[in-house]
Amino acid sequence: MINYLANPRRFLNFFKFWEPIFGIFSLLLIICGLYFSLIASPEDYQQGDTVRIMYVHVPSAWLASILYFSLAISSAVYLIWKHPLADVCGRSIAPMGLFFAVLTLITGSLWGKPMWGTWWVWDARLTSMLILTIFYISFIALSNAFDREIDGSKPASILSILGAINLPIIKFSVDWWNTLHQPSSILRLDGPTISNEMLLPLSIMMIGFFCFSTYIIVVNIKIKLMNKKYNSLRLKSN
Repeated sequence: MINYLANPRRFLNFFKFWEPIFGIFSLLLIICGLYFSLIASPEDYQQGDTVRIMYVHVPSAWLASILYFSLAISSAVYLIWKHPLADVCGRSIAPMGLFFAVLTLITGSLWGKPMWGTWWVWDARLTSMLILTIFYISFIALSNAFDREIDGSKPASILSILGAINLPIIKFSVDWWNTLHQPSSILRLDGPTISNEMLLPLSIMMIGFFCFSTYIIVVNIKIKLMNKKYNSLRLKSN
């Protein structure tokens, strides 16, 4: 399947069918998730309604890390096999990952103010997420810093792979250091400690955000491939 989709034309043909499905599915899931998150789910016995920020904050944090991992994989594929589609995928993933990283920081600040009494602290989890955001920005800036797009692909790919070192730090920072963040309550060996009434809307929002990001990334890839084809035809005609 990977070899099949590595061809840009087959990639576009494959996602011509799946693209609207991801778009519609993500819209329905997010609307359903917001209903359960804001209306149907219970208040937290300690945090009250403030806990509802979790339903956007946590999926955003997951997506920011997952997309960065995907960016690093795309960069590695580009560096090893020099495949142009891998470069296009990386350039298409980065803006979406940056969006979720920034959304994580914003919602974290909104959640932190009533809970911790401050908008920001140099907590290990917060700091590592800020570093992830900086890596996203640096990748986008470096990949577009040259007159010829291809000249920025290699240094940006190397940078993104180096930045992947930060991913386990984000995940395990609450276990390795004394932080204000609570330990993981979902991805645990002994199972989630969060109630099912909260886990359901959180899971729906996570899947909805994933489908939404996939839809936007596929659209970005399609636009970039079409631009490359147009520029190639224009150069040939000249």
